[in-house]
Amino acid sequence: MLKHALPAPLPLAILLSTLYGALTLGPAMAQTPPAQPGGTDGAPADASQRVTITSGRQSDTEQRRNSTAAKMVFGREELDRQGDSTVADILKRLPGVTISGRPGRGGDIRMRGLGNGYTQILLNGERPPRGFSLDTLSPDQIERIEVFRAPTAEFSTQAIAGTINIVLREEFRQKQTQIRVSDSIEQGNHQPSASITHPGQIGALSYQLSATVFEHRHRSEDATDNLGINGSGATVLAQHIDDDSTRRSKGIQLAPNATYRFGNGDTVGLQAFLMQIESRTDGDSVLTQTVGTPPYATAKWNSSSSFSVGRLTASWQHRFQPGMRLDAKLTTGANHNDSDTLRLQRDAGGTLVNTLVDTSNTSDRNVGSNGKLSISAGDGHLIATGWDIDWSRREQTRVSLDNGQPQFFDSGESLSARTRRLAAFVQDEWEITPQWSAYMGLRWEGIQTSSSTAAGPIDNSSSVWSPILQAVWRVPGKEKDQVRFGVTHSYRAPGLSDLVALPVISSLNSPTSPDRIGNPSLRPELSTGLDLAYEHYLGNGGILSANVFARSIRDLIRRRIALEDGINGPRWVSRPLNIGHAITSGLELEAKFALRELLQDAPNIDFRTNYSRFWSRVDEVPGPDNRLDQQPKQTANVGLDYRLARLPLTLGGSLNWTPAYEVQVNETQRISTGNKRQLDLYGLWRFNPLAQVRISANNLINSNYFSGNAVSTSSYSQSSNTTARTYTSLTIRLELKI
Repeated sequence: MLKHALPAPLPLAILLSTLYGALTLGPAMAQTPPAQPGGTDGAPADASQRVTITSGRQSDTEQRRNSTAAKMVFGREELDRQGDSTVADILKRLPGVTISGRPGRGGDIRMRGLGNGYTQILLNGERPPRGFSLDTLSPDQIERIEVFRAPTAEFSTQAIAGTINIVLREEFRQKQTQIRVSDSIEQGNHQPSASITHPGQIGALSYQLSATVFEHRHRSEDATDNLGINGSGATVLAQHIDDDSTRRSKGIQLAPNATYRFGNGDTVGLQAFLMQIESRTDGDSVLTQTVGTPPYATAKWNSSSSFSVGRLTASWQHRFQPGMRLDAKLTTGANHNDSDTLRLQRDAGGTLVNTLVDTSNTSDRNVGSNGKLSISAGDGHLIATGWDIDWSRREQTRVSLDNGQPQFFDSGESLSARTRRLAAFVQDEWEITPQWSAYMGLRWEGIQTSSSTAAGPIDNSSSVWSPILQAVWRVPGKEKDQVRFGVTHSYRAPGLSDLVALPVISSLNSPTSPDRIGNPSLRPELSTGLDLAYEHYLGNGGILSANVFARSIRDLIRRRIALEDGINGPRWVSRPLNIGHAITSGLELEAKFALRELLQDAPNIDFRTNYSRFWSRVDEVPGPDNRLDQQPKQTANVGLDYRLARLPLTLGGSLNWTPAYEVQVNETQRISTGNKRQLDLYGLWRFNPLAQVRISANNLINSNYFSGNAVSTSSYSQSSNTTARTYTSLTIRLELKI
């Protein structure tokens, strides 16, 4: 079955597919990322890491090599390489990671081309607060990024595509105060930011104080063409819309932490994360319509929002006896989001025809606990068991008015939703022989969601068992070569907004711009997966690797668009449904090395590149292009860094490329995405070990970004094509150590 999804030039993938077909006959379950014994930094270390005694902390490449699970680690050296101002700019260069949307504006983060819940995003190993976006997180607050290509047991197995774990700054990393000041310029708009990280120690107490303040200004210019054709083939709608908007946001982030080490070896830690962001957007819209009656000719709108989040985590590490340790955490947090939008639409004569108001107030609170008991069962053998519990509650009120009249039945009513997640896991990591290491894990996870609205109570419950097997074989006689293999089960639970949500109303309702609503009857998607990789390690942190993967997904969730009766008449509505089965597979290649590894007298150049090719097929959707939603066919990155011999100067850059692609979403809807290329360059001048200045230019190609959406039924077809401008940004950044 899978072989039809893979092209002939990939015999390794076809062989994998043959094995995979037999394995997918069993029940699909969720995968489990290996647990982590404690590291020298006091943070949870990965239980998938081979139990080896070393002097000092392992490098990023050594952690990857010694991990039984397919894990990549990117520390401060990689994060500082280009001096990026957003997390999305960092992630887009990592192997197999793509970012949706136009260049320079961030977007949905995807591993293996899969987003919307397929890629698990964690903050310090835990789910970030609802409404939190990585675009709002300053890279200066991050210590490292961990990328798991397969799920592990300590983390949730809601990771069909993989897991990206963002680890915030930790107290042990540095002994000096770091100060970073920068300013970016885009279309004449300045975006200043400043951050400080100050470590300290008082006896057995060590601490670190981190703070970032920033201001962002962005302009967006979009041109959209809408074309509607009736069942007889006659054009009934022809619109051209020009939208121009400016957005200004300012915020502050605080991430203090402290650790106290007792005389008996116990360690207690506190880590806080606080963020406050205020933003305002002002926009103009001009609609030119040559066929049909225009809903307006010009529109002005503005929106403002306020988002705040606070999270506090207390941790405790205790050794009961040699070879037995308990790691436990207790986390509590809350976030609040207020947004207000006012849109005034006028006809060609300037008369006001519509006043659209949308106001939303959302509050989330959560408390959770997770922990792990690790037991050494001999040299190179570690057994662990643990728990993961989380309770969260959401309160939301939304008002949507058109000329003072409600746009949906529950407008102004309060929605209350509660989610409870319980999980338990056990895992066994064993270095069986010098050539073989294996990781076996089993995780059970259950999620219950309940809510109350004006229409009545809604409940949804699901639970999943997730067995996992991962192994590493070190090639005899070739100490730098190893093969990875994994059989995993993972899942994707419906998000709260897909289950129970107040409608999101479209101001220009149509098949290509519908209202969005939830579906409380959704079931989780279940996936069985195979991974096979070959890795060859070089000196100085270099690596050559090839990875093949396949996933079989059941109860696939897709949105379908239909015309439904609303409070003010029929409206086009997008609603999620479970539609059936899908298969995805792919090939991921990576090379990272110093040029002097190949040529002794070569310049001091570090070279890095990666290429990924993805295939997918949704059985219940007619082809061609019946792929998983918004999954590109391929993506590639290439970059280099050149350290000059006679000057304290490093020059470098990277090129990110994702070609155009189309997806048949369902029987009636088709989306298209244009070619995406992003060229970034930088220069770094080191005055001395304590001071350096970095100048970078992002999105130098700045070509327009195209997206299209078409819906066709037997009686009506409509297409919507949007061209968005992108911009080059220039950044200067001063970095000091005191």
